Amino acid sequence: MKLSDIYSTIETLYNTFTKSEKKIADYTLKTRDKVMYMSITELSDELGVGEASIFRFCKTLGLSGYQDFKIAIANSTSEDKTSQKIYSDIHKEDSMELIAEKVRNANLSAIEDTFSLINYDELKQAAEMMIEADHIRFFGVGSSYTTALEGHIKFLRITSKTSATFDSHLQAMTAALMNEKEVAVIISFSGETRDTIDVAAQAKKAGAKIIAITRYQKSPLTEYADVVLLTGAVEGPLQGGSTTAKVAQLYLMDILYTRFFLMNYEKSEGNKEQTLQSVLSKLY
Repeated sequence: MKLSDIYSTIETLYNTFTKSEKKIADYTLKTRDKVMYMSITELSDELGVGEASIFRFCKTLGLSGYQDFKIAIANSTSEDKTSQKIYSDIHKEDSMELIAEKVRNANLSAIEDTFSLINYDELKQAAEMMIEADHIRFFGVGSSYTTALEGHIKFLRITSKTSATFDSHLQAMTAALMNEKEVAVIISFSGETRDTIDVAAQAKKAGAKIIAITRYQKSPLTEYADVVLLTGAVEGPLQGGSTTAKVAQLYLMDILYTRFFLMNYEKSEGNKEQTLQSVLSKLY
């Protein structure tokens, strides 16, 4: 983990924290530059949690201790000021100008934060799994289905071994009939959607490989995944189903597509030309 990624790391691991750890995480995310000037004892007194809990929180983040934690915060705060990122929720009293600014920054931040969370070994493994698969099936429900469909359409330009199913019941049936030569790309922001978890369970039982595109490193979905690709999007109460999450998901999808194309260049290039020619007559 790069030190400048501390806030993204906290948000990614948030749903795995204990009650005390969430208290520390909430305070850190809200106050940001204040925490780096506090001793562990001051933070302990401020939050009413034990110093041991704070130390465990730091270890959970992959840090050596509290001083390492403060250094990470100092680096992140400095980077935030430089890039002028805005993590604020959108409120009903916001002006049109402020909404435009917040949405712009949220989408830019989604890409930047996703980039900071990239595990290149996982990305390479995901692309190789897709290359070697007999079939690639994209899954998602609700707004995540639009990303799944976009993934299917994107890959359909260069390979015939792709599909996406809309209905959640049909998704479960499709997953149950997968095999060890197939790959399921499962998209879920929370990683906790019941229908999506069911699809993952069915696909895993059938022997298929699973690539999860999700916000959180540990969730019911990631328990079934062979590869986990993390998105850095943040959604507030009024932003559920916003384009922010999709921007992050589609950014990863673009990377996978490009890697797939380059690894299978001659065939992909030929298929791309064929699919392009197939629709030219439909254009004026």
